Amino acid sequence: MAKSKYDEAQLHELLYQALETEAGGIEIYETAISCARNSDLKEEWQGYLDETKTHHKTLLDVFAKLGLDPEARTPGRKVVAHIGDSLVKAMQMAREEGDADAAQLVAGECVVLAETKDHLNWELIGHVAEHGSGDTAKILKEAYDAVGQDEDHHLYHTAGWTRELWIGALGFPAVVPPPEEVKNVETAIGAARAEHARGDML
Repeated sequence: MAKSKYDEAQLHELLYQALETEAGGIEIYETAISCARNSDLKEEWQGYLDETKTHHKTLLDVFAKLGLDPEARTPGRKVVAHIGDSLVKAMQMAREEGDADAAQLVAGECVVLAETKDHLNWELIGHVAEHGSGDTAKILKEAYDAVGQDEDHHLYHTAGWTRELWIGALGFPAVVPPPEEVKNVETAIGAARAEHARGDML
């Protein structure tokens, strides 16, 4: 497929939003870990926190190579920061209510919401890396190759955890750790297959 020219200003906006998503993700995971009751989930999120810190550093390296100011505040970046702050406050609110199981569910939902945006950011960065050209595409490809698989893992596994914790809270048999974790799912297709197969794991 022929390489095509991309909108540089919009790419920069994407990168600023991605950087803010990773920065906010660090605080989101720190708060989510404080809400986690299941020891396996807590350990899982601790690993994701460490990886998110690495992803943030990876993007800072991209900014340095592209000559972008990592402190610049674009309109879209401000929105991402607001959403991230809101997710942290939602978890804190749930924790302060005193129902630890409910707070863990809220934390799972907040992580899924945050990781949905994070996953989309990296999917788009990967698209530019694949279909763009020149040094910028090469820089983005190197970053995407280092991060992309982690983002799949974060989103699909946390979605699985949250689904199973909800199922258990509703009084039905839950698969914990979830099928996504057991089968080490890293794609949307794999996640769908894992959820479909959960009945065989009960």
